[in-house]
Amino acid sequence: MTLRAYPVRYLPGEDELVWTGGLGVTVRFTPGVEPLTMADEVDLLVVTPEDFSESLQPLVEHKDSYGVATRLVTLEDVYGGVFFEVRGRDEAERVKYFIKDAVEEWGVRYVMLVGGRNGGLLEEKWWCPVRYAHLDDGSNWEASYLSDLYFADIYNPDGSFSSWDTNGNDLFAEYSLMSKDILDLYPDVYVGRLACRNSYEVEVMVDKIITYETTAHGSEWFHRMVAVGGDSAPRAGDPWYEGEEENKAALSYMDDFEEVTLWTSDGSLSGPQDVIDAVSRGCGFLFFDGHGNPMNWATHPPHDEETWIDGLGVGDMRKLSNDGMYPVCVVGGCHNGQFNVSLLNLLKIYEGYQHWYSYIYKGEVSPESWAWWITRMAGGGAIASLGYTGLDWFATGDGDQDGIPDCTQYLSGFMHVNFFWEYGENGRRMLGELHGETVADYINAFFPTTEKLDYKTAEEWALLGDPSLMVGGYP
Repeated sequence: MTLRAYPVRYLPGEDELVWTGGLGVTVRFTPGVEPLTMADEVDLLVVTPEDFSESLQPLVEHKDSYGVATRLVTLEDVYGGVFFEVRGRDEAERVKYFIKDAVEEWGVRYVMLVGGRNGGLLEEKWWCPVRYAHLDDGSNWEASYLSDLYFADIYNPDGSFSSWDTNGNDLFAEYSLMSKDILDLYPDVYVGRLACRNSYEVEVMVDKIITYETTAHGSEWFHRMVAVGGDSAPRAGDPWYEGEEENKAALSYMDDFEEVTLWTSDGSLSGPQDVIDAVSRGCGFLFFDGHGNPMNWATHPPHDEETWIDGLGVGDMRKLSNDGMYPVCVVGGCHNGQFNVSLLNLLKIYEGYQHWYSYIYKGEVSPESWAWWITRMAGGGAIASLGYTGLDWFATGDGDQDGIPDCTQYLSGFMHVNFFWEYGENGRRMLGELHGETVADYINAFFPTTEKLDYKTAEEWALLGDPSLMVGGYP
């Protein structure tokens, strides 16, 4: 059992500082009638449609050769009850129940979901099912967003299955004025997704993962970190350049890495070519913090909200020439990880002009999302990416008056900075653990909470990549 205490907390939504004068802890343990036991047979579970299974076989063999016991299960076998009893109201819930059984019967720690969008105009179609969280953040931008945390949060605190639909109305992770589902949110297994849309993308990812894990260790390029940022929220009287402050905080934990900063404040970030040049030298980590949509990432120069400086768009990524030198990419920005986008949205004029045009200005007509594009591209790009499937909310100023910019302490900034803390200070090396334990850190720090944005921040942070990836490769 791990107990973490946070006696002082700032509530951004209420602009309040709360503290306690003392803590008392009583632990009572009552064993269940049938204690939960775990096998130790499989480390990595790969869930994929049959169409991709042949292309994934070299990855299974590679993982096994490095001691990561891997089992590939097709969705057809999941739905057909080949291994376990089929339970669940829809395909996503059936997959989640299967993961639960695999955790309990096989000892699975990592789950790789393989499959992204598979067309669909009137209704989305998916190679591998997804779940949408239904939280209305009041932005009038979105009332739901993709959440793969659903597949990782298997259990309620009492050990029962976590449906994410405690009121039984088939709206999952609901948070509104009228209704709210009770969620645990702690990852019980480490989940990542290869959002592949065809066999070619699967083959690219298999090749990149094998190349990375067998060649990155001991390389000069891996021990370089590129951090990109600017003034995310230019406001009068605010001395902090949020993107750059998050970059600094993250870099402070990466002692063994050469720092390459691209910032608007010193002119080192003036456009996409600066990012292309830096990444093409090779780097182990790539950290963007600013603004985004499914097609682009950009930020502001200091104190200038009217001016945008582009960092990297999907159209620029083909110019990256870092073949074999792939970073783990953490991107702070709205919707960079929104992996449900499609060119098919251009055909939705039948929904009315205003709705149709919204797909365009929101960047939802991108063939694939920014975060997945940089990951699945051949000959360069990233080995994995972590980004937001919805609006990325961040803090500004120094509301808690501790002399530390709030952008590094709350909401998405907490996620980014603690991801690098988990690597640099806590010594985690498996990518899924880095992602999952950062989410757990967030929940430990801010829950229980009445701030809906805390729920959203945890739910929408997606890992697009191999959760069992050995960051930095194997010796």
